[in-house]
Amino acid sequence: MNGEDPIAQTRRWLERAVIGLNLCPFAKAVYVKQQVRFVLSEATTTEALLDELTAELSLLAQTDAQAVDTTLLVHPHVLTDFLDYNDFLDRADAAVAALGLEGEIQVASFHPQYQFAGTYPDEMGNYTNRAPFPTLHLLREASIDRAVAAFPDPDVIVKRNIATLEELGVEGWKRLME
Repeated sequence: MNGEDPIAQTRRWLERAVIGLNLCPFAKAVYVKQQVRFVLSEATTTEALLDELTAELSLLAQTDAQAVDTTLLVHPHVLTDFLDYNDFLDRADAAVAALGLEGEIQVASFHPQYQFAGTYPDEMGNYTNRAPFPTLHLLREASIDRAVAAFPDPDVIVKRNIATLEELGVEGWKRLME
């Protein structure tokens, strides 16, 4: 998998972990309808990534949701350190605001070293947001609203995900991603 295309690895992660383990019960529907846009960034600087993010936010806002409901912007060459990545998220939110897309699109975050505040790096709960490469997930707010209406208690999803991943363990996660 090391030399494999980052988009192929991200698809595998989406299929096996996010959909396969049902970490996001809403992901399968848009994936099978081919409404997920995968974008490989060649950016090597945060400025270049911000430019690409801005372009993708604009594209998503201007595209019919039936064609593209969500975008995964995979950026393997920049923000590989989680703390740098986490700091960049403020800039991502500022880009959403600058485009006037607050309340319309939001950016979710996935990273191979993802760590929630107040957790240890090896806690399995962190794996809910671990992707093969740093990835910015552009989500339509309307899609989130529909998902919440269908599943009004997201805390149940979080608890179930942590239990699933704790049962799987690190070795099981590694096997799943092979």
